[in-house]
Amino acid sequence: MSNYKPLRIVFMGTPDFSVPTLQALVEAGHSIVGVYCQPDKQKGRGKQIQMPPVKEAALSLDLPIYQPVTLREETVQEELMALAPDVIVVIAYGKILPPWLIRLPKYGCVNIHASILPKYRGAAPIHYAILNGDTKTGVTIMHMDDGLDTGDIIDIAEIDILPDETTGDLFNRIAELGARTISPVLDKWVNGEIISMPQDDSLASHTSKITKEMGLIDWYQPADKIVNLIYGLNPAPGCYTYLQGKRLKVWRAQKVIVESVNANEAIVSINNNQLTVDVAKPGTIVHTTKGLVVSTGEQGYILLIEVQPENKKRISGQDFINGHQIKGGIAFDEV
Repeated sequence: MSNYKPLRIVFMGTPDFSVPTLQALVEAGHSIVGVYCQPDKQKGRGKQIQMPPVKEAALSLDLPIYQPVTLREETVQEELMALAPDVIVVIAYGKILPPWLIRLPKYGCVNIHASILPKYRGAAPIHYAILNGDTKTGVTIMHMDDGLDTGDIIDIAEIDILPDETTGDLFNRIAELGARTISPVLDKWVNGEIISMPQDDSLASHTSKITKEMGLIDWYQPADKIVNLIYGLNPAPGCYTYLQGKRLKVWRAQKVIVESVNANEAIVSINNNQLTVDVAKPGTIVHTTKGLVVSTGEQGYILLIEVQPENKKRISGQDFINGHQIKGGIAFDEV
């Protein structure tokens, strides 16, 4: 155990993703002198006030909670200076830290970022890892500077992205990875056992905010890109298409293996079953007997495993076929 324990830590985080790290820091014996999160918000049709998950966790741990609307007021600066943190740990706080705050603690502000930097800076690194079909991701422990996710790298922990893993699944695993990583890294960081390394800005990419509009399926895209989109936007905001004017959400799918193809038909393999399907315009339902198979761009096909008709519950692709009398040759609407 290092001579610097327990550290005086100000923790900054807001959503579910941040909670395991807060809990891990408490369990490691650090002194959490303040927990900063976004203000409570109205949610749902009833517009009930809802606390952020980090606030709920902090209350259960009997930790002091601060929810400033902005960090730029003089009273907030005085408050943070009075807390005298050795280090500030930031994970998905949701506000940009002003320069004075980044320079306040003795050991700086340490951020847990959900990608292997410099790849995927910005707001949605987990989504984009799935959207781009990556096979690895992880967390970067970063010494924050004035830029957006541009600080020097203290440590990186990697994990494999599992087959058919959704953003929601990966979100939970990365949250736990960050929690496991932070305390050992902090010990080494404050003892000078880790020398941070600058990022290579030439390798950086920026992730933009995920929007509902991104979920509209373009059937002219290749099969693997469509499948990545479906898993990358699961659970939110979700992917969708339209059939006869009604929205159909698609929650799970798989790329169909194409064995051979000619001008009129293709031989494909679905779960070790070999089938002959038509070569058709992208977005056409080409098979309904052993699953809901749809043609895509580049003469590909995907199997829709789980769907959700408009204003209905999620069901299997096969149940959708049976319940809606879906036949081969029907095409999803072009929008």
